[in-house]
Parts: sequence; structure tokens; C-alpha cells
Amino acid sequence: MRSARMVALLAAGLVALSACSSPTDTPAGDGGDRLVVATAGEPDTLNPVLNYGVDGGSLIFDGLVARDDRNQLVPALARELPTVSADGRTVTAKLRDGVVFHDGSPLTAQDVVFTYQAVLDPKVDSTLRSDLDMLASVAAPDPSTVVFTLEYAYAPFLQRLALGIVPAKALAGQDVNKAAFNRKPVGTGPYRVTSWTPGDRLVLAANERYWGGKPANSGVVVAFVPDDNVRAQRMRAGEFDVAELAPKLASGFDGRSGYRVQRVPTADYRGVMLPMDGPVTGDPAVRKALNAAVDRSAMVAGVLGGAGEPAFGPIPPTSEFAEPSIAGEPAADPAAATAALDAAGWKPGPDGVRVKDGRPAAFSLMYPATDSLRKELALAVTADARKVGIKITPEGLTWDAITPRMKTDGLVMGFGTPYDPDFVSFKLFTSTFAGQGFFNPGSYRSAVVDQALRDARANADPAARKAAYATFQKQLATDLPWVFLTYLQHTYVLSDAVEGVAPRVEPHEHDVANSLWWNIHTWTKTP
Repeated sequence: MRSARMVALLAAGLVALSACSSPTDTPAGDGGDRLVVATAGEPDTLNPVLNYGVDGGSLIFDGLVARDDRNQLVPALARELPTVSADGRTVTAKLRDGVVFHDGSPLTAQDVVFTYQAVLDPKVDSTLRSDLDMLASVAAPDPSTVVFTLEYAYAPFLQRLALGIVPAKALAGQDVNKAAFNRKPVGTGPYRVTSWTPGDRLVLAANERYWGGKPANSGVVVAFVPDDNVRAQRMRAGEFDVAELAPKLASGFDGRSGYRVQRVPTADYRGVMLPMDGPVTGDPAVRKALNAAVDRSAMVAGVLGGAGEPAFGPIPPTSEFAEPSIAGEPAADPAAATAALDAAGWKPGPDGVRVKDGRPAAFSLMYPATDSLRKELALAVTADARKVGIKITPEGLTWDAITPRMKTDGLVMGFGTPYDPDFVSFKLFTSTFAGQGFFNPGSYRSAVVDQALRDARANADPAARKAAYATFQKQLATDLPWVFLTYLQHTYVLSDAVEGVAPRVEPHEHDVANSLWWNIHTWTKTP
């Protein structure tokens, strides 16, 4: 979901943004070929070790591998895709010759070793450490070779090699958590940082020595505009070349002269997380009733304006690992909902709200206040639930207010990846991460799910992995720790002057660089 750390500066950001909205202050007003893109989320660091550029999404850094327009792995800093030993526990990468960082220093294998060791260092506050718990060691037998040794065979390990590589000399001996590098980084990517104004913008200039070829434009400005309506207003004012907008706001640009709307398929889902220890949300009958009561087809048509599809689980239908049997009816089934509640002893009260043992079937449903899409979904769920006697109180809050309540109150959340299912689902649904912040915040625990997800990540055989993920999805559909609602299409509005756009299936985390502009170094802008 939109990370809590990304939104700590929202209030200050809105003030700053209002101060830079005139044509003389707006980067798009320069009339050159620099591109200006607008997004809702802002990172709190530009250091890949500290989780900047999730799954390789970075305009500043490169990993050993990258993804093409079909999300297939391709070599990046590695001259070819790394090799994997027969037992799956040794992975060897050979580096490209002649790659240099933005400061002119050469890339060596030691930089790769330092990057991965920094993630594994318990003194470093990296949320990526759990992503690499299979990594026993990383070594550089020579300046152009990196060898990864794994504790156990981990099927999608090559995909973990998209992590951006940092220069060892810039961070060695420092407290990585507080290093100046985190705000003024040096990478090997197509752009270098020239400035970062928190709550406002990140300004990038083309790296003319980029190993992949000089970018087709002079630079990129990423404008941070958390409020959906403000972002739409500023797009209409001509301040941005591209902006991501909620579907309804984007549809307002359909047919508008000078603009086009791009709807991009994703693995990005929205759903209601239900705390398993709550007196109401922890009741299986309430979760079953809510799952039947929500009208997913109406949400897709109304809230998303058709830009999405119903969701019944965390693995998208486009994935080879999707289990089709979990799909239910996209329209509401109030009869099934009321039957589940009746059978469990939830009786209608005088006000229509069901009651069991003196407790009303009522709970709060939180959503981030600046996210108009989640607000509309929360309101739709509230209305559907009320029809079957469940009273939901929607609350639009800041992330600071949401975070301490996630163990007790429902939350409209978003996650999803088009890459390997392990990347999100292992943290989100295994008991290992129960109650750990945004990892499994509702404290869902299932021995069946734990085993299935462990089997899926440790087995390289596609058929065995598919069977394990089928078990996982079926158990999740039985326990219903989430009520999945919709998969989204990410909707963007572009100026007609922009050329070179190549959409690909997007993950949930997509603000700075896994967005439509993932390949912006190849884009051009006509006068």
C-alpha cells in the first residue's frame, strides 16, 4: 500500500505545492525537453539499501538485472543473466565492462557485495532484509564476478537481483541509516539527482555516460502531489507532462484537446483487511457475510469507472499461479450473507444492526484521507454491509493515525505484484510476520498457508509451485482475513507532446519509477 513513510510530509507538502503552482515556478514551464511527471507518493530516502526503488524501480540506480516491457528479466549491470547451480544454492553474476557511477568511479563486484551485505546488516534499518533471508553470503572472487550463496534454494532469487547497486566507497564506515547519501545519492542509472525538495519535487538530470546510452531527453522532474484533486487541477493547468490520477478524475480528460488517457493493467489490488483478533472482525461468519455482501461489479463500474476487475485473492488472474476456483460472484449475494450471520447467531437488532451476545456487528474501516479511490471503496463497502445488518464506520485518517489501530480496526489496503507471488504474499499472510506493521497487520495465522508459501518459494519446479499456490489461495478464500475487492488499472493523463510511452503490467508500489514512466529515459517531448 502507499507506505506510511511516504506520507509523513503530506500537510507540509500541500502548503509547499500551493506555493509552486505558478507558471514561473513550475518545471514544465521551461519549454525544453525536460519531462515533468506527477505522482502521489514520495520516498523518504533515495538509497536502495533502505528500500528506495522497490523491485528495481529506480531512475537513479541499476540492478544486476532489470525488466523489459513484458516484465521479463534482462541483464542490466550483469553482462548476461546470472547462472544458477544445479542445486539452486549458488548464483554467479559477471559484470559489464566500463560501467561508471555518476561521479565517474568504476563499478566493481565489491560494490555489489557491499550493497547486499548492507541490506543484511542488522544495524541497517532495511525492510528488505526479510526479502533476502535465504542469502547466506555474497562474495567477489574478482573485480567483475559476484557469487551469491543461498541457505536454501529460493525459486525467484534472480528477480531479487534487481536491487539497485550503491558505491561502496560512498557508504563504507558510515551509519547507512543517517548517511547524506540517502538524500544525495550516486548511482549508475540513466539520471543523476540534482535536487530534492521534500513535499515538492525530485529533479533529475540525464546521465550522459549511462552504460545503456545517453537518455533521449535532458532530465525528469518528479512532482509529489498527494492530493488527487490537486494533482488533476495542476494537470489541467498544464504543469505536468504526465500525471497518475484516480480513474474518475482521469476520465475527465477523455476527448480533451492536447491530452490522452492511458489505462494500464496491473497486479494492484484493493481489499479490506480484517483484524483476526477483533471481537467482530475476528468472527468467521462476519467475514464470510461481508465477502458475500460486497458488490464488486458495482465497484468496478462505479468507483473505478470500468478501469479494473473484481478481485477474489492476492494473485492476479493474469499470473500463471492464479487459482481460478477461488473466484466468486462479482455481484453482491445478500441472501448468502444473511444466511451466514443467522447461522452464527447474529440476530437483527431494533435499528437493523445485528447483535450477538449483546455486541453489535459494528467496526471502524480506516482509509488514507487523501486517497479518493480508497474513500469511495470504503463508502461502497459500508453501504453494502449495512444492507445485511453490519454497521461499518468509515474513517479517513492520516497514516500516523492509522498505523497504531491496524490490529483492532479494518483498513482499506492495497498491495500486489506482477512479479513472483512470493514477493508480497509471504510477508502479508505468513504467521512469521503477524502484527509487524504493514506486514500481516491483522495477525492472520494459518499452518496450512505457512507451509504452502514455504513450499512455493523453496521449489524450482513450476508445477509444484503452482500446486502450493493453489493450496494457499484456497485456504485464504476459506479463512477470509481480507475481503478482496478489485484489481485496478492505473490511469494516467499525458500531454499529446509526449512520445515513446511503453506501458507494462504494474505492481502496487509504482510511484517514482515503476510507473508508466519506467522507461522515461527513452521518451521525447515535441515543442
